[in-house]
Amino acid sequence: MRVATFNINGIAARRQRLDEWLEAARPDIVCLQEIKTAAFPAEAYEAAGWHVLWAGEKGFNGVAILARHPLEEVARELPGDAGDRQARWLEAKVAGLHVACLYLPNGNPAPGPRFDYKLAFMQRLAGRARALLAAEIPTVLAGDWNVCPTDADVARPEAMAADALCLPQAREAFRAIVAEGWTEAVRARFPHETVYTYWDYQAGAWAKNWGLRIDHLLLSPAAADRMTDAGIDRDVRAAERASDHVPVWVELSSA
Repeated sequence: MRVATFNINGIAARRQRLDEWLEAARPDIVCLQEIKTAAFPAEAYEAAGWHVLWAGEKGFNGVAILARHPLEEVARELPGDAGDRQARWLEAKVAGLHVACLYLPNGNPAPGPRFDYKLAFMQRLAGRARALLAAEIPTVLAGDWNVCPTDADVARPEAMAADALCLPQAREAFRAIVAEGWTEAVRARFPHETVYTYWDYQAGAWAKNWGLRIDHLLLSPAAADRMTDAGIDRDVRAAERASDHVPVWVELSSA
């Protein structure tokens, strides 16, 4: 079973690119971020054989899960802040897995209120991740985490040192979550290789390979035991009108 995450940077602008990738890659479960709509085309995807859950906002944020198997919704808000209405979290059960699709706040400019929100979100996420670990069921935390875990995940560490994606507080919060017992799928598969999941549209970043690794799949122990492969579909970024992110995936064996 292939579980993927893909920040599509707007379903209206990138739907053709998404559909092309879905047809070519044939994933079983896809977590999407930045759908940027309050009207996701769920009926069209259901007609194509997908089960769909989504939570969106007009022009901002938004997450969705597409699956080849029936989806049971668990939650569409991250616990811990009843006043947070940003569409950044979607949690479901599907085919024996517990899947959380997340779009973590960017946090820039930092310091400031946006960075404070990012760290508060990560603290809430840590609590939910801990509860999911305690349940001892196969779980995948999939999404755009907006964190470069180390300088090895940044093409130009000096230029990004003051960015919210690379600040020590964000990295420490990410490491603390992983240290509770999660496996970072891509780093488990490529422990030493240089791999990126995002290239900015500015300054010729794609052509110069000025990338960042900010899209992650975290596996609970029960899911990590089933991991057989993981990868990044880098070539998707080369298409015309592509997202600035690319799909990241993990292959899990049958239970």
